[in-house]
Amino acid sequence: EVSSPETKASQNEVESTDENIKEIDDVIETNDEDVISEIDEEAIPDLENSTDDEVIDSETEDDINEFDAEDLDDLEDEDDDILWDGPLVILVNELSASASEILAAAMQDYKRAIIIGSEQSYGKGTVQNLVDLNQWLRKNDMGDMGALKLTTQKFYRVNGGSTQLEGVKSDVVMPDRFSYVDIGERDYDNPLPFDKIDPAKFDVWDGYVDFDEAIAKSKARMAKSEQLSLIEENARWIKKRRDELDVSLNFDEYYAEIEQRKAETKKFDAIDEYDNKMSYRSLPDEVELMRQDTTLREKRKRWHKSLAKDIYVEEAVNVLEDLKITNIKTKKLANIKN
Repeated sequence: EVSSPETKASQNEVESTDENIKEIDDVIETNDEDVISEIDEEAIPDLENSTDDEVIDSETEDDINEFDAEDLDDLEDEDDDILWDGPLVILVNELSASASEILAAAMQDYKRAIIIGSEQSYGKGTVQNLVDLNQWLRKNDMGDMGALKLTTQKFYRVNGGSTQLEGVKSDVVMPDRFSYVDIGERDYDNPLPFDKIDPAKFDVWDGYVDFDEAIAKSKARMAKSEQLSLIEENARWIKKRRDELDVSLNFDEYYAEIEQRKAETKKFDAIDEYDNKMSYRSLPDEVELMRQDTTLREKRKRWHKSLAKDIYVEEAVNVLEDLKITNIKTKKLANIKN
């Protein structure tokens, strides 16, 4: 069963970890076996909310270290409630940024979840604040003076490393169409450098019997995947086309080049024709909303159809099966609060 936080967030115009937690709670009520969390494209906007570890059981004390010019603060989980203590996989891509990276990094450092996706995430490990310039001017007749965005803090993982530039390295790397495109904090002019501080004292989660075995099995499957090989080839083709700067002004030559590109891309049609042999259905609460909202119903049909072509979700499910069947301690199977 699948759920999209967009449903309730769009209705209430709220984007917060509380909304994501409620969605996961709904999932667990109908399926208490495993959870996939997808945090691509900066899915978690709030740094402070990202340190609230109610969603998972990692038995942590320190989630992240936050550094500014004056001191170093340990940001801790202040909520002892546990919502999920079963197998966990997190999907990321090159656009997973900021607080999304904090969550993925914490789960990786504590070996609480297996991270699957792009080679690394976006690499934004800093905190910005906006300063309204209008507040400093009285009787201003020059109009809106705008604002300054100031970088005031950096945050660090419990292992002492920063997510700045380096991002979060996936445990299992899966290529996508952005693999060879310059995306990330490192591709901007004058980004702050990567650095380290002293690590915090922490213990990795002991719920999995052999965490590395599940990762090794996943890597073996990925090496044999024809679909991923085709995605990798397509990513290289996109990179090559983006780097071409010369265009012929001769119509016949230009037309011939266009036709050649069409022929080259024919084989990539198989990417969109992939079938992961999995079926998807929305949660009961959302099904009820879909009965009342035809627009939502059509959106969900398209989403479920796209999920059926998604090899990343398929592999996440495979990894969860490895964790659930062979690598998780009996005492750590799901024990839902309330």
